[in-house]
Amino acid sequence: MAKDPVNRDVDSSRLEGILGRVAPHSIEAEESLLGAMMLSREAVAEAVEIVREGDFFKPSHGYIFKALATLHAEGGPNDVVSVAEELRRSGHFEVVGGLEALIALQASTPAIGSAARYAQLVEEYSLLRKLIKVATDIAELAYSLPSDVASAVDLAEAKIFEVAEHRSSETMHPLRDVLIQTLDDLEALYGREEGVTGLPTGFVDLDEILSGLHPSNLLIVGARPGMGKTSFALGLGVNVAKKAGLPVLMFSLEMSHLELTQRLVAAEARVDSTRLRSGRLQDRDWEKIHGAISRLAEAKIYIDDDPNLTVMDIRARARRLKAREGLGLVIVDYLQLMSGRRNVESRQVEVSEISRGLKILARELNVPVVALSQLSRNLEARADKRPQLADLRESGCLSGETLIRLADGTEARVLDLWRNGRYEVELLSFDDETALSQAARSSSVFMTGVKETYRIDTLSGLSVRATKNHKFFTPRGWLRLDEMTIGDVIYKVSDSSQGGLGSQSSRAVAVGNKGSLALADKVTLSRLAEDVIVNVSFFGVEPVFDVSVPKTHSFVANGFAVHNSLEQDADVVMFIYRDEVYTPDTHDKGTAEIIVAKHRSGPTGTVYLAFLNSYTLFANMASM
Repeated sequence: MAKDPVNRDVDSSRLEGILGRVAPHSIEAEESLLGAMMLSREAVAEAVEIVREGDFFKPSHGYIFKALATLHAEGGPNDVVSVAEELRRSGHFEVVGGLEALIALQASTPAIGSAARYAQLVEEYSLLRKLIKVATDIAELAYSLPSDVASAVDLAEAKIFEVAEHRSSETMHPLRDVLIQTLDDLEALYGREEGVTGLPTGFVDLDEILSGLHPSNLLIVGARPGMGKTSFALGLGVNVAKKAGLPVLMFSLEMSHLELTQRLVAAEARVDSTRLRSGRLQDRDWEKIHGAISRLAEAKIYIDDDPNLTVMDIRARARRLKAREGLGLVIVDYLQLMSGRRNVESRQVEVSEISRGLKILARELNVPVVALSQLSRNLEARADKRPQLADLRESGCLSGETLIRLADGTEARVLDLWRNGRYEVELLSFDDETALSQAARSSSVFMTGVKETYRIDTLSGLSVRATKNHKFFTPRGWLRLDEMTIGDVIYKVSDSSQGGLGSQSSRAVAVGNKGSLALADKVTLSRLAEDVIVNVSFFGVEPVFDVSVPKTHSFVANGFAVHNSLEQDADVVMFIYRDEVYTPDTHDKGTAEIIVAKHRSGPTGTVYLAFLNSYTLFANMASM
């Protein structure tokens, strides 16, 4: 039973009562399909490619189909006796009417060769019922007067899109089926001569690392202002639209569609962008411009320059374009200008949630999504100003000796978690509104480099080493280490079963009547308690680490309530670096480094491209 944004149950069994008539179906088509499947293995193979158990109007027919599909997957026979035996194992033999009903289905089959048509009819009637069900759900949702109308509209569009895409809501896949699909994909790739298996970026060396842009992937492109991230993204978009012939949708929150179009024309025509903007064009420029416009007009590129975009807006507009014309790539320029949900606890969490929403969009539409990200100026304080993964994150780091409390009550050093590859673990987290502990799963444990750390000691005897920008939970909210001093109150996580809090100066945070809750059946209920900082001192330089916890953005380190790293949900993270931005007389003038710093499915490395500043164009070195 589905849940809508106001948590009201929508009961599908009320469908016919609401409509006052029988939902669309064809019992004859269902019976004919099942009979054909029990007479022909080819009919079974055709049917399982088109319909699913839930597509049958009559439940008993769904049970029979499932039995036939199971036997087919196991390579077993599809005769009446074998089907009857499979139904006995599943407990549905008597429900379907026994052996007599199966024989009757087989005997009344009009034509075995029409199995595919019967399956198509079953699927079409199922889609009509799903459409009616979705429409009913949406009507009930609207009548309920939801408080968040935007979320309700987004849910309604998602439901309609799901039906339009003929997608099943089933998300569990038997490994057997996935292995077969994987083998088919590998065989198809083996037969291809080129190494690019996704959409070509147009940059040869980058394609060598990424193998192209792959469906369902979120790619983050980060850079400081002036590095050319918008021009790089435009280049990707034009190359995908021209080489793959697929529609590209670009959301621009910073530049208008006219500004972007001028950049596209300047790069495509190789005409000085300054002359193009000022209108002081030379005679020879016009021929280039007309040729560029002619070529770009053939590319299916769509620009949305709404400056007030949210993730829900992007999802809705991308869905519509895909339903209308198809979709190859989505580009968002840029993350920090987008708006998230209201009343979010911090801008860092808001950006993290936006990133997560874009990853969901990539999976939902099965297209690559490229999101640009503007990095903070903090990296410019380093001698080497090339961006690093840590520049994407908004929290600090902890020493390798830090003990992370797991959901089963044990503790593990963050260094050991990282060293042993235990990146996804159930750990103890907490809700900073109720001050109650809960179980949460980390998505990543990673080393962030070698950095200066400081030691905090408290009145209760706890201590922890962290970088100065790591955040701890306090009565004033989340504070960086360098925002606290001796005498400040800091929260630790105290087991409520202990009866005491370790110090007369500590007192439990009020949690109302929720103090008796037990969470996840593994977590011993804990609550936040106040402690007092008695010392903050510089420790030294050492390797440091951090943890990402997408659900709660918090975990427990050496007993303290600390903030998690807001690592992007990206499959690929790339940075753009041009040394000439900082050193005008550099020997690398006109050269751009594309640093692939994170790549879930392949290698990382640095790619060198030419950057033609007058055209704001990135190009392959070999072509220059």
